Amino acid sequence: MKFRNNQLLKGTIAISFSAILWGFDGVVLTPRLHNLGVDWVVFVLHAFPFLLMNLFLFREYKNLKTFIKQDYLMLFLIAFFGGAVGTVSIVKALFLVNFEQLSVVVLLQKLQPIFAIILASILLKEKIGKHFLLWAALAIVASYFLAFGLSIPTLTSDDNTLHAALYAVLAAFSFGSSTVFSKKLLQNHNFITATFFRYGFTSLILLVFVLLSGSYVEFYHTTSINWIFFLIIGLTTGSGAIFIYYYGLRRVKAIVATISELLFPISAILFDYLFNNSILSPVQIISALVMVFAIIRLSNLKH
Repeated sequence: MKFRNNQLLKGTIAISFSAILWGFDGVVLTPRLHNLGVDWVVFVLHAFPFLLMNLFLFREYKNLKTFIKQDYLMLFLIAFFGGAVGTVSIVKALFLVNFEQLSVVVLLQKLQPIFAIILASILLKEKIGKHFLLWAALAIVASYFLAFGLSIPTLTSDDNTLHAALYAVLAAFSFGSSTVFSKKLLQNHNFITATFFRYGFTSLILLVFVLLSGSYVEFYHTTSINWIFFLIIGLTTGSGAIFIYYYGLRRVKAIVATISELLFPISAILFDYLFNNSILSPVQIISALVMVFAIIRLSNLKH
């Protein structure tokens, strides 16, 4: 029992710390790369850390001999959804709000448990709680008021809030899907192997896209300051946070992980205030609390 509690504590601390790192990244670090194209930014954020990993984790390649078809499929899906689509979407959303209400984008991304639960019920045959639709609907309604307050968004508006919100929801779907695939991968492989090949597969996918789209020309527009931020993100809030997160994910149940991950939006709100002097409106604060409460209830339904 003592060993189990110790592992639970380590896992909870690891996930909580990684969540805080992501909150700092979303508000303070990644937006500082706004002068570059989103596709190029996301590619470098994966390729740079992966190249650094190869310096001391090159022995991981021998694990490819033990991979089965399902492992390759899971890694591709994790890389495609969690690495490529999810990261491109959230970075695009952050850039669209132009440093205003960054915490709103981060909070919307926390809708991912809804998609994770739905996908887990389909792929992993996990039973959905009988009150799922109620709490999911409440979370979605709350997310609307969080993003738009009492106003009605229009597609013809010059404001990018609607587009940023849609990208944030797409990121939530992508990261939620990636969580399910990651849990399945971690059943057979450790967190180091999972992180190494997640970044490797994502880098390959994005490399193909960058070459085909011509986004590689952004290399000539990347300043020395940009490279410094790429290095900082890559070693801390990027691959560093993923290592820590996967370490914790193997040691805790989904509900504990979900609650610990709430430090992501909470820290983002704090950092958004400290660095950008941005404060949520009363309607947004109430909506955020309702959404977070609904997400916790949703996670409880699975256990």
